[in-house]
Amino acid sequence: MCGITGYIGDNKTTDILIDGLKRLEYRGYDSCGIAVVDAKNELYLRRVSGRVDALDKLVAGDPAKGPKSGVGHTRWATHGAPSEDNAHPHTDCTGRVVVVHNGIIENYLDLKEKLQAGGHKFKSETDTEVIAHLMEEKLKSLHVQEKAVRAEMLEPVFFEAFRRTVAELKGSFALSMVWASCPAMLLAARMHSPLVIGLGKGENFIASDVSAFLKFTKRVVFLNDGEMAAVRKDGVDYYDFKGKKTSKDAVTIQWDSTMAEKGGYKHFMLKEIHEQAESVENTLRGRLLPLGGDILKAETGLTTASMKGFAALQFVACGTAYHACLVGRFLFENFGIPAHADVASEFTDRAKLMHKDTLVVAISQSGETADTLFAVREAKAAGARVLAITNTVGSTLTREADYVLHTHCGPEIGVASTKAFLGQLAAIYLLAGHFAAARGILSSTEARRYAEDLLKVPRLIEETLAGEKEIAKVAEAFAASEHFLFISRHINYPIALEGALKIKEISYVHAEGYAAGEMKHGPIAIIYKGMPLLAVAPTGRALELMAGNVEEAKARGADVVAIVDAASRKTVKANRYIVLPDAPELFTPLLTVIPLQIFAYYVALAKKCDIDKPRNLAKSVTVR
Repeated sequence: MCGITGYIGDNKTTDILIDGLKRLEYRGYDSCGIAVVDAKNELYLRRVSGRVDALDKLVAGDPAKGPKSGVGHTRWATHGAPSEDNAHPHTDCTGRVVVVHNGIIENYLDLKEKLQAGGHKFKSETDTEVIAHLMEEKLKSLHVQEKAVRAEMLEPVFFEAFRRTVAELKGSFALSMVWASCPAMLLAARMHSPLVIGLGKGENFIASDVSAFLKFTKRVVFLNDGEMAAVRKDGVDYYDFKGKKTSKDAVTIQWDSTMAEKGGYKHFMLKEIHEQAESVENTLRGRLLPLGGDILKAETGLTTASMKGFAALQFVACGTAYHACLVGRFLFENFGIPAHADVASEFTDRAKLMHKDTLVVAISQSGETADTLFAVREAKAAGARVLAITNTVGSTLTREADYVLHTHCGPEIGVASTKAFLGQLAAIYLLAGHFAAARGILSSTEARRYAEDLLKVPRLIEETLAGEKEIAKVAEAFAASEHFLFISRHINYPIALEGALKIKEISYVHAEGYAAGEMKHGPIAIIYKGMPLLAVAPTGRALELMAGNVEEAKARGADVVAIVDAASRKTVKANRYIVLPDAPELFTPLLTVIPLQIFAYYVALAKKCDIDKPRNLAKSVTVR
């Protein structure tokens, strides 16, 4: 997730772009840059590795002269490590076409090979740069004679080349483009990544969200997937990807700038809960089919042969990421592939048992978790190979691992992890499908069905999120409670642990997660009348046993909230229900965790806790 700004008008272009980037830094902050067309129709490009303050100082020391239009970008790396070379904006070979982009271009390698064969020289490792070079090719194909005609006469050529460029892109993208030969028009397009137009008086804006320009205008137009905009200072025209002109209605935003950064949500945590469908979709995008082939080789280094060669997997992580590891253990064991999961801080003795046939899967949102890094080093010292699953390109974990699988969740601001956890789960499910298919455990038909079921998950997440109001009502009923129990079985047992951790993190209450079968071995003694117990009980092999555990808890006075689907609701006799859409049992953890996140959020809200910055906690634990 990156932040895009664009401006055209007579005000201070660079100041407006940089101010917008500062407001978008929550979307990415490892590098940034701006590009503007100056009074002589020359491109002024400045980029830095680091935060927007550094860019601001660089520009102030050498300001552009008379800029009237330009774009800016603050980056969260997905392709290529954080560096000045990989920072946006990116240019073509002429240095006159410039692009900023948020998203993932799935076919960038194919495009890059063709462009390189045609003589194009690339300066970065990013997927974005192919867009600028592709645009250069389209302009050439239209036989543009830049110096032979007035700039305004080039606008139809600029637009048509842009339309043809967009038509060749596959994946998710929000992008904006500047051409130094045509400075009176900015172009923008959206597919699966947010983009909004701000409408001013004698000036207009482009941004990833309204917070970038809200101090200048509250009149906005939200682009939909498959739409483009031609932005001039005196107006904006809208088109579909075929170039057909369309009409769009402006809306007036009522939020203040702080609310705008949170997308209108009260807290970043709630915003990030609602971004989970996108996180899963982006993590799966372009990596799933064909299962079992070498589709992951270019990105991760994993080949079909290597997936066949490992005797066992060993997951290591801390906190929420450890719960993802536990789901991974159940998932791989379901396919008959030996797997273990350990808390990284307690891995020292087991690390000595690792060998060259073991694949250690280390999971960390930041890629800087101290205990996880230590566990990786111990495992490698014993001869094991390491696969990193992380949300942060260029992190220490990525540099020390043998293979790397990035989740594409964008920065997570709330300390309590939500969308990063779903991204980790998506990566694990992706990995498990490839391993099972590569080893012949899944037939081609079964592999395709597995992939199809996994690709349905983002839509099911959206359906689950639609129940937020009902979940909030259930949570508010327990706002005064100080003790909670969470139980489940099999692949959802780790979700019970995660539910307990979430409510502890942000509500400061006592909560325990248990395998439901362990209740009679001690924990049932702590149940008292009215004690809230959340039972994760979707349809599956352990449903009858779960129903019995719920009955036992109710008999001792527990106020049971059951997380169920339509079928399992008929079996589980609870006091209250949260009903989820139907899904195959294997994929239910990707859904069942969501109501527990929302439940924890609304309990914390009722208790007036600091949800985004809970006491005593840090986002990344970089000491042991």
